[in-house]
Amino acid sequence: MNSYSLYSIICNAVAVAGYLNATLLIPNFHFHSIWRDPSKFKDIYDEEYFISTLKNDVRVVDKIPEYIMERFDHNLTNVYNFRIKAWSSIRYYRDVVLPKLLEEKVIRISPFANRLSFDAPPAVQRLRCLANYEALRFSSPILSLGETLVARMKERSANSGGKYLSVHLRFEEDMVAFSCCVFDGGELEKEDMKKARERGWKGKFTKPGRVIRPGAIRINGKCPLTPLEVGLMLRGMGFDNNTYIFLASGKIYNSEKTMAPLLEMFPNLQTKEMLASEEELVPYKRFSSRMAAIDYTVCLHSEVFVTTQGGNFPHFLMGHRRYLYSGHSKTIRPDKRRLALLFDNPNIGWRTFKRQMLNMRSHSDTKGFELKRPNDSIYTFPCPGCMCRTNKSEAARSSSAT
Repeated sequence: MNSYSLYSIICNAVAVAGYLNATLLIPNFHFHSIWRDPSKFKDIYDEEYFISTLKNDVRVVDKIPEYIMERFDHNLTNVYNFRIKAWSSIRYYRDVVLPKLLEEKVIRISPFANRLSFDAPPAVQRLRCLANYEALRFSSPILSLGETLVARMKERSANSGGKYLSVHLRFEEDMVAFSCCVFDGGELEKEDMKKARERGWKGKFTKPGRVIRPGAIRINGKCPLTPLEVGLMLRGMGFDNNTYIFLASGKIYNSEKTMAPLLEMFPNLQTKEMLASEEELVPYKRFSSRMAAIDYTVCLHSEVFVTTQGGNFPHFLMGHRRYLYSGHSKTIRPDKRRLALLFDNPNIGWRTFKRQMLNMRSHSDTKGFELKRPNDSIYTFPCPGCMCRTNKSEAARSSSAT
């Protein structure tokens, strides 16, 4: 599970614990077969800061007292595990979960992803906001390196007033494999993706009767954009080869080939691997969540953020940028259905394509300030629920908060 799936889990756990007047145990992260990251909470976040920030609202502990654990032979797996349906209301927790908690004194809720409805009473939303924008702060080593890379990015883009564009590119092998889309890698790509799917999802894509239609997936805008497509889109939107770009991503699939056109179009493109020394990145390289936290920090402070694929990272980042900049952050969210039609049209000329891209960019820019609608995530749309106070704390303005 990546660190941005964890945000909603942690914030929802804080909200539920506070609403039920219960003590919260620091969340324990499950090892994921894809991410293969054994990081603990304190490896990613500032645990002491998290506990102290919430102390007036929710009691948080890092371990269960010994006298309680004796009842369970000191084994958390013996603690009653509540299985909760996705998007349950807070009322369900009050009417069903709380009586069991009072009976057992300790309960587990696993899995907890998406187990609380987006719509909830103001008291619950306030706790979500407090956790997400105030209490969650990256650990000091991650925060320090992230802010160092922000400073280096601004220094390199000094000719542009220290302003740079950040792009979240999802073209790692696991994303390409999971999408079931077909790109231009031929038989090698086909074999690579077949192996990656079996390695990561063991039979999920080869079940009897399952039909995969890559063409339909692409038309529906579900395929990740390739580096070449991202480059063409950005050039069409008016970003020239002097633009400074920070690229947030994992290991790009077949990068030597796929990244070449993007680097040619944007020679001032930087990644964390380019900005940081080998020695600076050594402590984080084996941990995808910590590497993503560094990317997140640099993207947070960019002039414009470009998202190319759905997922928790861009959704939380968009919400954080809206919160940080009072709702007026610049975000480009391309219409990928429309992009697919344009890229696949052999007769389209550059002038027509550019006009379409400028229109798409203009539409994105006008949507910087958006109010939360029913069933929207408060983590993506913090206004008005999390932004009713005019004076936000300095902690929330730090790149460490999320």
